[in-house]
Amino acid sequence: MPEEMLYEGKAKRVFATDDEGILLHRYKDDATAFNAKKRGSWEGKGKTNATMSAALFEYLETQGVPTHFVEQVDDESITTMKLEMLPVEVIVRNIAAGSLARLLGFEEGRKLKAPIVELCYKDDDLDDPMLNWYHFRELGVADEDLAFCEELGLRVNEILVPFFDEKGVILVDFKIEVGRDENGNLMLADEISPDTCRFWDKETGEKLDKDRFRRDMGGVEEAYAEMLRRVTEIKERGAVD
Repeated sequence: MPEEMLYEGKAKRVFATDDEGILLHRYKDDATAFNAKKRGSWEGKGKTNATMSAALFEYLETQGVPTHFVEQVDDESITTMKLEMLPVEVIVRNIAAGSLARLLGFEEGRKLKAPIVELCYKDDDLDDPMLNWYHFRELGVADEDLAFCEELGLRVNEILVPFFDEKGVILVDFKIEVGRDENGNLMLADEISPDTCRFWDKETGEKLDKDRFRRDMGGVEEAYAEMLRRVTEIKERGAVD
């Protein structure tokens, strides 16, 4: 199916297909952290990210969230609609962790009074800085697009928090991206995986995401496999149908 590679990122390669409106995303086993300053890899990572993303995009669509997802074509690959991506990363936080804990001086694990939405400028050279609406206006991003990003992030959070809670997982925070289709419609894009979310086991507090790689905690391969098991069990039982 792939014809030519259009782009290679930190975690996947994107290919053109014989349909100019469809792209193929092939997820890699490579891992990076701190904007690729730290690198590694482990077997099965690409499968986890592709399969989890596919299952969660399918579930979100059943809940009325528009996504770019078309289908999963093999263990490590999905097809999506071709979109014009906004230069915005949308981060939604439920629990203080990572940069938010440092920014506000909070102890990691503190439950927030309400979800916090952050908008970051997608630019690796600048380390994806968090900006406000005034900055984004200067960059040419429309207010209505920023409003959509915030509303989408909160809607996805509203759906996925109980989804993961039923599986014994706390959705601490997550990052999503947004793109526009050929008809001008904005929708959810990129991926939803342990690369882009913080997942903690509800009973033990064990981290089941890329923080295990970032912090040299060990057990990262097992954590990703466990998250894949929990999500695909949901799918097999029909909750994402």
